[in-house]
Amino acid sequence: MTPGFARRFVAEALGTALLVGIGTGAIVLAARGGGVPQWELAVAWFLAVMVPILLFVGVSGAHLNPAVTLALAVSGRVAWREVPEYVVAQVTGAFVGSGFVLVSLGSGAHLGSTIPSTGTATAFLSEAGFTAALIGAVFVLSDLGEGRFRWRLALPPLAVGVSTFVIGPLTGSSLNPARTIAPAVLSGTYEGLWLYLLAVPLAALGVGVAWRPRSVDLRDRGPGRVEVDR
Repeated sequence: MTPGFARRFVAEALGTALLVGIGTGAIVLAARGGGVPQWELAVAWFLAVMVPILLFVGVSGAHLNPAVTLALAVSGRVAWREVPEYVVAQVTGAFVGSGFVLVSLGSGAHLGSTIPSTGTATAFLSEAGFTAALIGAVFVLSDLGEGRFRWRLALPPLAVGVSTFVIGPLTGSSLNPARTIAPAVLSGTYEGLWLYLLAVPLAALGVGVAWRPRSVDLRDRGPGRVEVDR
């Protein structure tokens, strides 16, 4: 294992653990308190994505999501050889984060599992649509860089926060297979699991195929970024 590989792996695992721990922990706490307004969960999920991005974007690119890694690879923004290490790290981190929630807060709310509360077609399209929005936000950040005062780093968290507010009551707002798998397995909640594992990667794949990089800030290339002509 090379030092670069190890650093990326640890960064992705820790970042995804933070994402899942903060986000699903907020759901469990909300359930224990009798519920909270949806906007509060949206803010929690915004922070759940924002915090690990700020901590680890300079190490691994802070994908934190197998669907994001898939889209980056399909579009040519990262190398395919790095996909397995990222996905394993993300899934490992998700289980660590969800396990921490289980130990520290209990198993309420199915550990924050994503469970559809609407029809299959609505749930599928909701998850696919907001996954596409998330991938679009990631691509803008990837292609144009962080921006002055690093403001573009907030785009992916904002997409997740808006998704949580809009479709959270319908699907739980996954947009992330690792985030869905870990609490589902640890809580034994498999209702509608196939839907998330199909809709989210398909949407990521579609955006990755359609949206190729055109302009890349050479100073902002993340680890594994392949060279792309301007």
